[in-house]
Amino acid sequence: MEADLNEETRVALVTGGGSGIGRLVATGLLERGGRVILAGRRPDPLQEVAAGFPGRALAVPTDIANPDSVRALFQAIEAEYGRLDLLFNNAGIGLASTPVEEMTVEEWQAVVDVNLTGAFLCAREAFRIMKAQEPQGGRIINNGSVSAAVPRPHSVAYTATKHGITGLTRSLALDGRSFGIACGQIDIGNADTHLTASMSDGVLQADGNIRPEPTIDASKVAEAVLYMASLPLDANVLFMTVMATQMPLVGRG
Repeated sequence: MEADLNEETRVALVTGGGSGIGRLVATGLLERGGRVILAGRRPDPLQEVAAGFPGRALAVPTDIANPDSVRALFQAIEAEYGRLDLLFNNAGIGLASTPVEEMTVEEWQAVVDVNLTGAFLCAREAFRIMKAQEPQGGRIINNGSVSAAVPRPHSVAYTATKHGITGLTRSLALDGRSFGIACGQIDIGNADTHLTASMSDGVLQADGNIRPEPTIDASKVAEAVLYMASLPLDANVLFMTVMATQMPLVGRG
């Protein structure tokens, strides 16, 4: 059963909206009648999505790690729509498996800038709009990853940022409570996107071996996000995990 957009998700922003889960969620919101702003670093994929929904999709190339770029994104949203009802903080990057002692400060900072600071910058601007608009309120959904709870070997930067997203989610949920702003987090495990394309060839495990891992259709994750987005603002999914059943997450791997 498809989740219908409700009154609180009329205007939505999806970061990383040109590919993967972001693209699926953006398309799903548009198919359900929403108006969607697609943000990402590459203009062409954003325009591809927007072209299929003329008048209801706005492509805004954005570097979410750059405060000025994020500010310009939200200025465009206010100019075009005058409000924002949903932010899907989805954009993120990772690194190749790298032992902590070999990671450069520049590599660490690049991941932190996009995954954590970028999510904060977007949430900060969303709060400003959602608190001031009438009717007041809105919803923020953060893409946390199962790495928000359980690390992979040699993933210190990515794991640290995703643990940070959990703290961001909890703080936003608390700080938004008085203003009708709901915040939740979806933790995704092995969705079949370009980021997991190599998993069938083998992934480094905690015991040092390399083994292939199962993946799931990314559309199942998008359906979960759309469900979270469809709730009225007096209900919230604070945390949800959607993962491949057979992936070595729980237990001892």
